Amino acid sequence: MNSTARRAAAATASTLVLTLGLTACGRDDDDTGSAGSDSGTDTEISEGPASGTVEVWAMGTEGELLPELAEQFEADNPDVTVEVTPVPWDSAVQKINTAMATGEVPDVLQAGTTLMSGFVELDGLAETPDSIDSSAFFPGAWETTVVDGTSYGVPWYVETRVLYYRTDLAEQAGVDEPQSWDELTAFAAGMQDAGAEHGIALQTNGEGTALMYFPFYWQAGGEIMDDAGEFTLADDAQVEALGYYSSFMADGLAPQSLVEDEKVQDFIDGELGAFVSGPWERSNLLTTAGDDFADKFAVTALPADEQAASFIGGSNLAVTAEAANPDAAWKFVEFATEPDVQVDWFEISHDLPAVQASWDDETLAGDESLVVYGEALETARSTPALPTWSEIEHELNLIIEQVVNGQLEPAEAAQQMQDAADSVGTGLG
Repeated sequence: MNSTARRAAAATASTLVLTLGLTACGRDDDDTGSAGSDSGTDTEISEGPASGTVEVWAMGTEGELLPELAEQFEADNPDVTVEVTPVPWDSAVQKINTAMATGEVPDVLQAGTTLMSGFVELDGLAETPDSIDSSAFFPGAWETTVVDGTSYGVPWYVETRVLYYRTDLAEQAGVDEPQSWDELTAFAAGMQDAGAEHGIALQTNGEGTALMYFPFYWQAGGEIMDDAGEFTLADDAQVEALGYYSSFMADGLAPQSLVEDEKVQDFIDGELGAFVSGPWERSNLLTTAGDDFADKFAVTALPADEQAASFIGGSNLAVTAEAANPDAAWKFVEFATEPDVQVDWFEISHDLPAVQASWDDETLAGDESLVVYGEALETARSTPALPTWSEIEHELNLIIEQVVNGQLEPAEAAQQMQDAADSVGTGLG
């Protein structure tokens, strides 16, 4: 379909009066209380089966596997065809930005949580219907769909960070899974006493450093922004968290420079006692060391200080503002976030469900390591959905690196973080 025809179809579709059954996304028929999105839109989703074609762009492995899930949707909606286009992650942003500029957009696209604000800035995403229940999702996941108070998508799958540790070294050291910051320090020291060169590894440089660090800031009670939308980075929690984070490197408990490619092998060799990472790391370990290595390590939630917190990432599903078939598109999004379908998708892709009710299924509830992730997701947080966040994060990475290297004191670094964020700004109107 050419762009003129697509926009004509979109205009026709936008006149539909859409309604959504309250059973969507785990919502109870009698639950008429909490509203769904923060958008205030009166858009809803029509009852009955979908029809027409739904074009979906999905990234990486998800794009390759999604047709299997789409077949289930087509079976329930025989008058609809789902066309999935896999898009490599490294070219996704450019491809989507170009599509939004020309109007040649899909109906549904997969959007990484940190990319949402950029697409919203291009007026490229439709607001989430009010009838989708935000409380069905992990709170931190829902926050990633919200830009300047309005939701523009639905969480699809999630990931968070936990502590991977060598169980044999912990047993030899006589240390239990850490529940507090002091216990994490003692845990890392115990791993060294048991023979590891380093008790723990934390990121110290390059892209991603801030994402590794921010859980510690949140644990100390810090907030990146206040309710008024102002940055609040130069607070006591920042000073405390920077001092604590850098202490592992200063005291020799963690390597001064983390080489990502060496981390997994050092852990397998027993040279590294623990590290922080996401759910993908389990398969990396077993692929490298073999399935027997599963008995040598375990995962546990990051310990709390003032509060529990970790970073939440993943991807959302969003309907484009110029979608040719928005009604069927939202139906597909609704389908993909039903609790049982989320479990099906986990079994297909190993992506963790964003819908909380899915975690009650024995497929997830029966796996001890997955339970750890589920509990961590309950308090996991996201960085602000700002068009300028990538620029701000780059500046924060450099400042944290200076603290870790002993070139900058935590108090001075906290103020520099505040100044950098203020200088870049939010990018919002």
